[in-house]
Amino acid sequence: MTNPTHPLRSGIIGTGFMGSVHAAAVRAAGGTVTRVAGRSHAAAVQSLARLGGVAAAESAGALIESDDVDVVHICTPNSTHAELANLAIAAGKSVICEKPLATTAKDAEALHAAAKHAGVVNAVPFVYRFYPAVREARARLQAGEAGPLWLLHGSYLQDWLADAGASNWRVDPTLGGGSRAFGDIGVHWCDLMEFVTGHRIQRLVAQTGRAFTERPQTGRISPRTTAAVDTEDGATVMFETDQGAIGSLLVSQVSPGRKNRLWFSFEGPEATFSFNQEKPDSLWVGGNTYSRTISSGSDSLSTEQGRRYATLPSGHPQGYQDSFNAFVVDVYAAVRGAAPDGLPDFRDGLRAARITEAVLESAAAGRWVDVPGRDQGSSALHGSGAAPILERKS
Repeated sequence: MTNPTHPLRSGIIGTGFMGSVHAAAVRAAGGTVTRVAGRSHAAAVQSLARLGGVAAAESAGALIESDDVDVVHICTPNSTHAELANLAIAAGKSVICEKPLATTAKDAEALHAAAKHAGVVNAVPFVYRFYPAVREARARLQAGEAGPLWLLHGSYLQDWLADAGASNWRVDPTLGGGSRAFGDIGVHWCDLMEFVTGHRIQRLVAQTGRAFTERPQTGRISPRTTAAVDTEDGATVMFETDQGAIGSLLVSQVSPGRKNRLWFSFEGPEATFSFNQEKPDSLWVGGNTYSRTISSGSDSLSTEQGRRYATLPSGHPQGYQDSFNAFVVDVYAAVRGAAPDGLPDFRDGLRAARITEAVLESAAAGRWVDVPGRDQGSSALHGSGAAPILERKS
């Protein structure tokens, strides 16, 4: 049981990029990284200084069982998430699990049920929710400033796999899961759209594609050893929502020059709200007779939701790590007994898994499919009015 007067003690499993991001967020939240686990004990020891950890655990299981770990951070390859999260839940530990929560919706559903039954705090880092500009957009849409939303569209584009010689464990479906580009970044966009608008994707039709049919095999010494690519480099998705809106999403990890461009445009008859994660210090709002850019500084946002996450005045942009820090601060507040608004948990991880499986099913079958479990996830907007009902064509 955690001591309310002491800093929360965190164990980080995984020593790569995301492990470093989590470690920085733990410190920003006032916690302590007491244990670190990697591929081996030697790897954990080697990463201690970089992650600011106190001690290296012999294994992931040993970290989870450690008496000096209150919160378990899982930052390992996707195929290990379900097993490690189950161990953390069984040990009664609060757990933050990187997305995807699991590589199948069945496993994600079991994790959500287990965490709920155990009563442990659980979270999935859908951290784009924590940009001040995003919270500002959400509050204004809840207030009905756009009118009934009818068109929801956007993209998430990266270029880290734009070279045919680039590869990563995520390319391998046995490690990363059946979907790569959509399962890795497309789910971020879908989570953000549903969180900000209150709409739920009800049915969709998708296509997936590959820029390269072969890539270097990960873990091989020779760079000439290649393997067939079985996961998608990109995807297109059209969808309908439970409130009658239509939408589209373009996802790619092979778009040269696009480093991490998550962009959305949410549109009603009165206004459009648009956000670009590569320029996170502003929110664009357009009306029939005006358009303006709202700075995301603490002195320029007009809603309580937006100002809560704006820690700096205008002209001092807050970025990805700041949003991740805010996410962990809210998780740790929940561990202390608070109930922060909009904290993404295993329920949202399950929602992402269900959407991912619907995308893969649609792409394989070449038809529209329903997304099950629409009762899971964010609540609907209040005060936005009803959107027009669409004629459905299969």
